[in-house]
Amino acid sequence: MPPASPESSESSESNEPTASAAPAGGPAISRKSLLKAALVATAVPLFAGGGVALARDAGDSGRPLAPTPDCDDGDEPTHDQIEGPYFKPNSPLRTSLVTSSTPGVPLTVSGYVFGRECRPVPGVLLDFWQADTNGAYDMSGFNFRGHQFTDRNGAFTLTTIVPGLYPGRTRHIHVKAQAPGSGILTTQLYFPGEPRNSTDMLYDAALLMNVRAVGSGKEGTFDFVLDVAQNPTDPPTDPTDPPTEPGGTWKAGTSYTAGNRVTYGGVAYRCLQAHTALTGWEPPNVPALWERG
Repeated sequence: MPPASPESSESSESNEPTASAAPAGGPAISRKSLLKAALVATAVPLFAGGGVALARDAGDSGRPLAPTPDCDDGDEPTHDQIEGPYFKPNSPLRTSLVTSSTPGVPLTVSGYVFGRECRPVPGVLLDFWQADTNGAYDMSGFNFRGHQFTDRNGAFTLTTIVPGLYPGRTRHIHVKAQAPGSGILTTQLYFPGEPRNSTDMLYDAALLMNVRAVGSGKEGTFDFVLDVAQNPTDPPTDPTDPPTEPGGTWKAGTSYTAGNRVTYGGVAYRCLQAHTALTGWEPPNVPALWERG
């Protein structure tokens, strides 16, 4: 898949409040954070002290992190970065890249994907890849590689390990993000407090995850903001609603496996990897999932 083009810095207006007063000494609460709090109101809090864990709100010290590109602060969507030499297409569909015997420090990364109007985006394809605990990439198989789709609330969770170091780079996780019918964002996620952050030429503080220690492992959070237009007056779309045209045997809501063949718009396509079809993921739009022929 090709890397995404530079994102627009134009912000969108909204009648919703952009922020509310913060507790004394605490970080400001953004409109996005309020929406996220509503989404996870029934979940178990992730921060000690009972507060809801909202990605990027505060670091381990309780002080605000450098602001991530946000849908409610007038900045650009999430920064893009180079793909690097270790990307492989056709990663398996999975939310966990490890087993109980995988060596390394356990890591869970979770968060949401938002559009420009600060609304969650369901059905976003997130393709992750990273080094193992020794800093090596698997180029013969698909260890530490996998893709998933955000749920109806725009949420994702990745179970993995803290990637190892290799010459010239700080710790990082690669990801490609593509909303239905949209372009591809290629970027990387970073860890706070890493000594090599100051010497890695690719490091971008705006792509820092919020990371905390949990037992013998770590939990990281990060929210992606894609350059996806969202009209607040539009009714929500069911990602499995079938398209009305141009027709063919491809159907949203159908589970496909690698090798399945369909037609769409008079063109034949072969499925590259197992997935459940969503509106916006028509074969011409997702070369990661379908190839012509």
